[in-house]
Amino acid sequence: MTMNTSHTTEKKYHIPVMLNECIEGLQVCEGGLYVDATFGGGGHSKAILAKLKGKGKLFGFDQDVDAKTNALEIEDPNFVFVEANFRHVQKYLRLYGVEKVDGILADLGVSSHQFDTAERGFSTRFDATLDMRMNQSESATAARILNEYSESELHKIFGMYGEIRNARTLAAQVVQERIKSPIHTVEDFKNILRKLAPRGAENKYFAQAFQALRIEVNKELDALREFLLQTVDVLKPEGKLVVMSYHSLEDRLVKNFIQKGKFSGDEEKDFYGNVLKPFEAVNKKPIEPSETEQKENPRSRSAKLRIAKRTIDR
Repeated sequence: MTMNTSHTTEKKYHIPVMLNECIEGLQVCEGGLYVDATFGGGGHSKAILAKLKGKGKLFGFDQDVDAKTNALEIEDPNFVFVEANFRHVQKYLRLYGVEKVDGILADLGVSSHQFDTAERGFSTRFDATLDMRMNQSESATAARILNEYSESELHKIFGMYGEIRNARTLAAQVVQERIKSPIHTVEDFKNILRKLAPRGAENKYFAQAFQALRIEVNKELDALREFLLQTVDVLKPEGKLVVMSYHSLEDRLVKNFIQKGKFSGDEEKDFYGNVLKPFEAVNKKPIEPSETEQKENPRSRSAKLRIAKRTIDR
């Protein structure tokens, strides 16, 4: 009876996307050391622990208070929950005396629970305070950004992070509206967006604008860059890096890093013309959810999974 309740809670919190593909990509070995960089509802972590069979160690990272609550349900002595953003992965592993691990998994999506919890302000479906903080102890909220950032800063955010075509116009509109009345709630912001959204594509426009704010609030792309750079030192030779992203900005960073060991520019070569890169792509093209999974879990539709192997240092 208890098992059913636990399963229901986990499913309600977050349905792990491409769970089997992620675990296969990690190639978990008994007694190995692993990192679930985005613990969330714990679905991926539980699957990794099942493969470890009571040996080795799994470190689950997450800065979200709700994720910490979920972690308390895992009684496996080989599991360690680290209440921190994955951008600090190397520092915290060293605190536990760990220099190298066999595999790292990162699911970059916002959990279903966060979207479905109205008061968190992540979703366009509920009216609530514009919060969007993954880490509730941080001070910068989405409302604060909309009310305090300059027009040029807002233009940059909407254009870069939301890939909104009329980003400049939207930024000007936000500044104009906040002079009349501060922007505090989801509905306040949607009222502004409705004036500029392309007819028939309102929901997509809302999603792009909310994505832009969420990325800025949580400094998501900065954190991802810092995290990826640290995986070079943290992973053992032949160790696996498994990363699942949900929008083109994230996927581009992951793809470039795996291909070149850097986020932009040409790949580097040594004196003899050999390409210098810390990873080798296991799958040349990203793995995407099956049609069945996309139907069962619509939020999986945009997911792209990339798997890489840490090369042996020459």
